[in-house]
Amino acid sequence: MGLIHTINVKVAKSPVGRWFRLDGSGHPLERKGSHFLTEMRAGLATFFAMAYIISVNASIVADSGGTCVCEPTEADPICLENQDYLLCKGIIKRDLITATAAISAFASFFMGLLANMPVALAPGMGLNAYFAYSVVGFHGTGSVPYQVAVTAIFVEGWIFFALALFGMRQWLARAIPRSIKLATSVGIGLFLTIIGLTYAEGIGLITGAVATPVTLAGCKPELRNEAGVCEDQYKMRNPVMWIGIFCGGVMTVLLMMYRVKGAIIFGIILVSVISWPRSTPVTYFPYTPVGDDSFDFFRKVVTFHPIEKVLNVQEWSIGEYGGQFGLALITFLYVDILDCTGTLYSMARYASLIDEETQDFEGSSVAYMVDSVSISIGALFGTPPVTAFVESGAGIGEGGKTGLTAMSTGICFFISIFFAPIFASIPPWATGCVLILVGSMMVAAVTEINWKYMGDSIPAFVTIALMPFTYSIADGLIAGICLYMLINTLVWIIEKASGGRIVPPNKSEKDPWTYKIKGGVLPPWVTRLRKGKKDFWKDDTPYISGDEQAPEKVVVDEPKKTSAEVPTTPTPEKLA
Repeated sequence: MGLIHTINVKVAKSPVGRWFRLDGSGHPLERKGSHFLTEMRAGLATFFAMAYIISVNASIVADSGGTCVCEPTEADPICLENQDYLLCKGIIKRDLITATAAISAFASFFMGLLANMPVALAPGMGLNAYFAYSVVGFHGTGSVPYQVAVTAIFVEGWIFFALALFGMRQWLARAIPRSIKLATSVGIGLFLTIIGLTYAEGIGLITGAVATPVTLAGCKPELRNEAGVCEDQYKMRNPVMWIGIFCGGVMTVLLMMYRVKGAIIFGIILVSVISWPRSTPVTYFPYTPVGDDSFDFFRKVVTFHPIEKVLNVQEWSIGEYGGQFGLALITFLYVDILDCTGTLYSMARYASLIDEETQDFEGSSVAYMVDSVSISIGALFGTPPVTAFVESGAGIGEGGKTGLTAMSTGICFFISIFFAPIFASIPPWATGCVLILVGSMMVAAVTEINWKYMGDSIPAFVTIALMPFTYSIADGLIAGICLYMLINTLVWIIEKASGGRIVPPNKSEKDPWTYKIKGGVLPPWVTRLRKGKKDFWKDDTPYISGDEQAPEKVVVDEPKKTSAEVPTTPTPEKLA
């Protein structure tokens, strides 16, 4: 303990400690309880909680086929058995292993360094599923090619940068109805669950059917009939499915119940190790051309796989994809606003960094800008939009309070780049139950939806239902927002037309909504510039990360003055 205490004290008193506002740094706004070695441990906890994204994201996005070209035949219209296409797809997956680790390292490191937030970033779950299965489509069967989709993401990143710079991103996030925000999280959770239950990126428990939309599966892929359905005598007989359920699912749940750090990554590793020997019926490396190629890459263990097929492949000739390109861009914008902003706010509140007066958090503008730039850089690497990860809560729970947590997570992601063969050899039945578990955690938000008032609950339910049932996040979002606007606008018109006499009996239970945000729409720097402040980039308040000038303006007697002036009862403005 003596050595640990000595290290923490020395770092706290150094320029590093003052920049990150560690406890004992002497900074007027130091974060109590934050210590250097604790931040390092918290960063490791965050990495182990979210390291699954390296393999899961690569597997999901690789299902789109990337830049591989499918030459369909009548017997194999979407190249399910085309060996050349599958070999190319294997390279795409390896590219995305490197790309995912690289952009996660970059985004997490600079989120910590510049915004001083203990939040790690990586390509988002849900966003990658929408990218792979709705926009590009499985094996390129979607509305736009892979190259055009990553172009939309690149543009989205810079639009986000402008929105963050002028404060609109914060305003948009808080202006979206609360019920739709919560329903989106729940709907994406169910969407991920369906993916985790299917063959392409899951345990193969369900499949499409003829008489019904889906049906029970669980047989080996080669035993499915021409319609893709398992015959009754083969259902639930696939050994890899049971390995995934018990070792990747039940075991992981038990570890999570006992709060074992890295439970998710342990479950993935356990199933993968079981699936790597080639002589077993559950091997991931069968004696086929694709299996041989995958096994040859796996045997390298430690190597650097350069990004070959998905690096900087943007396609700017989007004329023939105008409508689809626009829909993908708008949906990426909307989903990412909900995903990243909601996660950042929840993590900031968990770390006690929220200003209750403005409902903003320290360094929010810088955090949004880092996220935005990371989205565009990630698009150059060929990945879906980068977003904040709720698994950052694992690090915050370990005591992480500053950007050092995110920086140490970023360093871990950087190291993982050189272990691409390991991450590229994780089978889908190892990650299928992870998708289901992540979905279950996202669905927990359903209890917070206002089910008492139908103007809130029905649009929320439609959003939740349509995302998995239409296999499209975009369709669910559009339906929920349009229905919310329609129902509540009609109620408002009827109320006004009747002079306030005809209103739903329980309208008082409706979630409040307003476009007016306390503290204003524009960011503080714009307000200071409008007032003629020459050094407008310097804040007058203690809520800009890394600003060493603002804290010096805090007068020692200010708290006494404030407490004397504040009335003992809430003012109307406070109540409002």
